[in-house]
Amino acid sequence: MPTELPRKIGVWGATAVMVGVIIGSGIFRTPPDIARSLGSPAVILVFWLVGGLLALCGAFTYAELACMYPQSGGVYVFIREGFGRMAAFVFGWSYVLIMKPLGAAGIAVVFGEHMRALLGRDWHDAANCYSPGLGERLTGVLGDAWSQQLTTCLMLIVLTLINVRGVRLGTGVATVLTTAKFLAVAAIMLLPLLLGQGSLENLKAGPAPTSFFKALVPVMAGVMWTYDGWSDVGAIAGEVKDPSRNLPRIYLLGTFAVIGLYVLVNLSYMAVIPLTEMREMTTIAPAMLSRLMGGVAGAAAAGIIVVSTFGSTHGSIMTGARVTYQQSKDGLLFKFLSRVHPRYETPHVALWVQLGLSCTAVAFVKTFDKLAGGYVFLMWMFFGLAAVSVFVLRARRPDAPRPYRCWGYPIVPAIFILAAAGMTVLAVMENPATSAVWLGIIALGVPAYFIWRSAVERATPRRDPP
Repeated sequence: MPTELPRKIGVWGATAVMVGVIIGSGIFRTPPDIARSLGSPAVILVFWLVGGLLALCGAFTYAELACMYPQSGGVYVFIREGFGRMAAFVFGWSYVLIMKPLGAAGIAVVFGEHMRALLGRDWHDAANCYSPGLGERLTGVLGDAWSQQLTTCLMLIVLTLINVRGVRLGTGVATVLTTAKFLAVAAIMLLPLLLGQGSLENLKAGPAPTSFFKALVPVMAGVMWTYDGWSDVGAIAGEVKDPSRNLPRIYLLGTFAVIGLYVLVNLSYMAVIPLTEMREMTTIAPAMLSRLMGGVAGAAAAGIIVVSTFGSTHGSIMTGARVTYQQSKDGLLFKFLSRVHPRYETPHVALWVQLGLSCTAVAFVKTFDKLAGGYVFLMWMFFGLAAVSVFVLRARRPDAPRPYRCWGYPIVPAIFILAAAGMTVLAVMENPATSAVWLGIIALGVPAYFIWRSAVERATPRRDPP
């Protein structure tokens, strides 16, 4: 039975996975949330540009680390090399149990919401067709959101099956989906110009609904959620061909492409829809396309969001399982989680376990806002810690091979680290009670590590000296 994942992913396949993870639900869901906090289109565009530049600083930083350690695992590997096994275990504990399930489920929830808009019916309607009143009875037992949750979990199952069947199939699906949604978002960006829609009057500043400081946390959380995924290339670094040459290209190509697209598409949104109207919306795409296309807008918008979230969840599932796989290989999780499928050469057990945890997150944390907020807060703490590893390793291992050196060192990684720390501190100040719960769960990883290490030592037979 194979124990290693083969290097089968090229530059375009990995870039498609990366861009596919980034462009998910956020670019359709986040702009109205930001409009409810800010009053100036120019300031909003600055936030999108700043968020992109922070992601770019992270990409430059992580490219050095990924080229030094081209293994599956990404952030987990960077923390392990910089801070040791306990810190890596605590990250892996949080990532496997909380962060990745929350991230995948957060995107998938938006998929479930828009599938009903696209199809015009849901499982509640299907249940009533099968037996009148069955939908209401199921709602009474399972809760109001059961139909959407079922759609979400079925989508997660389908995508897990695709990823189990092989990395070539997985990257092929990612390439098709990423191309489709990139073109769809680009069309949203270009249609106002082609159709002569939009107005410069909409880009004039108005009164802000809240103070700048109060808006800072939710706006940056929304922006960084929308950019999330730039770091996921590191998770599949162990399967990228010629990693020393290709990983920097993948990080930078994917990040630059998304920054340009996000800034321009938000400019297009605000040129067509005034901020005062945008604040009343949950998702911006339907209203945007309604102004541009008329009657077919609803189905078109729902279709774009379904394809986009389907592709983003697909990439998130692919990359997330590689972290679990690598942590298991290092002896910091159960060994069965690092099993590689004998035929498909994928971490199939890690994928199935991730599926179970993601479906649990869908069932118990029902709203997008809670899923996204929890994920962003937790992940950025570890993003910053992983970036500190660049400084640690430059000091401890100055002669280690570095096929790529971070551009702008030490300023670029320092900016990224300070931003990650600032995001974490502001999130704690904004929601101290919720933050305390998340921090408590992370802190439980420390005693869990010592319990795990003790159990491993007891289970390992000692050899008597000859």
